[in-house]
Order: sequence, then structure tokens, then C-alpha cells
Amino acid sequence: MNTPRPGPLSRFTILDASRVRAGPTAVRTFADLGARVIKLEIPPGAPGGDDMIGGRDHNRADYENLHRNKESLTLNMKEAEGREILHALVQRADVFIENYRPDVKHRLGIGPDALRAINPRLVYASISGFGQDGPAMGWPGFDSIAQGMGGLMSVTGRPGEGPMRAGIPIADLCAGHFCAQAIMAALLEREATGAGQWVQTSLLEAQIAMLDFQAAQWLVDGKVPQSTGNEHPLTVPTGVFATSDGHINIAAIGQTMWKRLCEALDVPHLVTEPGFGSDPERVHNRDRVNAAVGERFRQHSTAWWTDRLLGAGVPCGPIHTVDRVFADAQVRHLGIAQTMQHPELGGIEVVGLPMQFSRHPRAQTRLDAAPLQGAHTESILQELGYAPDRIAQLRERFVV
Repeated sequence: MNTPRPGPLSRFTILDASRVRAGPTAVRTFADLGARVIKLEIPPGAPGGDDMIGGRDHNRADYENLHRNKESLTLNMKEAEGREILHALVQRADVFIENYRPDVKHRLGIGPDALRAINPRLVYASISGFGQDGPAMGWPGFDSIAQGMGGLMSVTGRPGEGPMRAGIPIADLCAGHFCAQAIMAALLEREATGAGQWVQTSLLEAQIAMLDFQAAQWLVDGKVPQSTGNEHPLTVPTGVFATSDGHINIAAIGQTMWKRLCEALDVPHLVTEPGFGSDPERVHNRDRVNAAVGERFRQHSTAWWTDRLLGAGVPCGPIHTVDRVFADAQVRHLGIAQTMQHPELGGIEVVGLPMQFSRHPRAQTRLDAAPLQGAHTESILQELGYAPDRIAQLRERFVV
């Protein structure tokens, strides 16, 4: 077993039967906050295989990104003896999380009713592609499909160029984060009632929730949002402008910011230009506004304009490639890139949790590399009372 890791959630034990990205994203939150996480993997040689993102090449960046700070137990839950081991773990656990297709857990006999009958305090968490029931419940859940069905692709990209997928698996990631929130809420509620419960989310629901004001435009105002590229659909000028050496992002929202921008650009006459007098007017005359301010931005560098606009109180910033993100002085100051020791690669950097705790400083958090498959099988089974010869027998039959 891993040496216990300090953190605000160190009293909790999580059983992780999830795969791919959404589930591991939820579980990573608990692992990084000190919870004991036992990752359940299909034993080598057992039918079924494992299709986790990152595969079994433990040098791959994404495997370390998703599965750090965990223990690994190989367990064939299709076998009765495998389920016996699972039941023993469930008796000691606080959370069980899975992201199988909705019917799989019931066919395996490891659904919420079955496991909560063993431990009524268990919080059982499920992530699906499209929900646990309904006409699309059986559809395979993939991030890009949820992005399309959830409306994001219709409002992403440049006007007239058709639907565009976001550059990150945002439906997967948000489903994972919403699931983690639901689990924590259920654990808090359990402190009052003593009972666990089944919490659920899906890629589709998470993606729709992330539409935010775009959803409100339709639900409240009856307007179908359209793609506007780098610009904001409701305020102008807000977006990306070319400079003499690159690009700059600005957000001149509302009249106050518009006036400050015009003064910083040395074009104060634009404040009273016909058709530029309010956000709705500027939206209507978007191309004229952008051409007027864009001409000024091309005359100086991004750094020059960033200093000038920030000095004038106009929100702005450079547009970094990923390498420059981690070279940025503010990013280095925040310390979100943390060093983790890898048994083969030595010290590598990973992105830590984007939150700070005064009594659990991020800089003092110990990060453990993602485990080799089944690295903790023997120690976990011994913890449950299994003798070495019994463990050997289970290995021979691919139960573990």
C-alpha cells in the first residue's frame, strides 16, 4: 500500500472502477487531495482488456496526468471470487465510481443497490455518456459526440466555417469535475444522515451546463446563438487583435471599458462615432469597430500594448502557446506545475490542482507517479486477510 498521503480528504477511501477520461478526472481530484484511491484494473491475460487513455505505457504523459497518486489492484469482477474481493473493499470504502455503459454494472452485479446493500454509507458515483436511462442511454459516450449534441460545436469557430470542436475534451473534463462535486456533496450530506446515495452525471449534461449564457440566450430570450469565432457575441470589441509581433486578447466590456480603450489607443473620437455608442450598437457594427481599433493595434508589439492597456484599466493579455504558458512569470509564481518523481523518468512536471489550501499548501503536497498495473494487488489482498498461497491461486485463474 502507498504511504498515506496528507491532505484535506485523507480520511476517505475511493474505489476507482472508471476508465478513459471523465471518471479518472473526477478521481484525480480526490487523489490529489489526499484520499486513498484504489484503481481497479482487469488482470493481464483476463478477457475484456482495458482501454484506458494512456494505455499501459507508464511513460506516456497522459497516463501520469490521469492516474497519479493511486494504488492499482487487478481484479476480475466477472468472477464470483473477484466480486467477493470487491465486496470486502466496499465494506471499508467511502466512494465507488464507475463510467461503464449504464447496463454493464447491473449485469456484473455491482450496481448501486448491490454495493450499497453491503455498505449503506457508500457513495456510488456514475458517469455516462448520455444518462442512466432514456432513448440515448446506450449510446457510447465520447467527448466529441457530447460536444456536438450539447451545442458547443455550434457556437465554436469562425462564422460560416461550420461546427468546430474545442481544443480540449471539455465534456469529459467537466463531467469529471461535476461528478467530483456531486460526490463531495453526498459525503457532506452523509455526515448529517449517515447514509450514502447514488450520484450521477453525464457528458451530455455537463456539456449543456457549460453552455452558460449561450443556453440562456435560447431558454430565456428565444435566440439561437451563432458562432462568433474569437469575439464575444454580446460585447464589442472583445477578442483577438493582431499586433506588430503577434496577437493580443482584449475585453472592453461596457461603456467604461470602451472609453478607456479608445483613450489608450489614442482614438478618443471613436467614443462618439455614430453607431459606436453602446454595446448593442457596436455589436451591430462589429466589423467597423474591429477595423478601427485593429488598425491601431498593428502599430506596436503585444508587450507594448499589454502594458499600456493594463495601465489604463482595460482587461487584456498575451496569447501563449503551451510552452510559453509554463514560462509565464505569473504561472511560475502560482506553482501549478508541480514536480513528481517517476521511477524511470526521474523528476517530471505535471499540472497540480488549481486550488490552494492554507493548511495543506500545494508546494508541500507529495505526488506519487501512476502505479504499474497491479502494483498493489498483493498488499491490498493481504490487508483484506488473504494468505500468500491464496493470492497465488487467484492469480493463476486471472481473478486478480
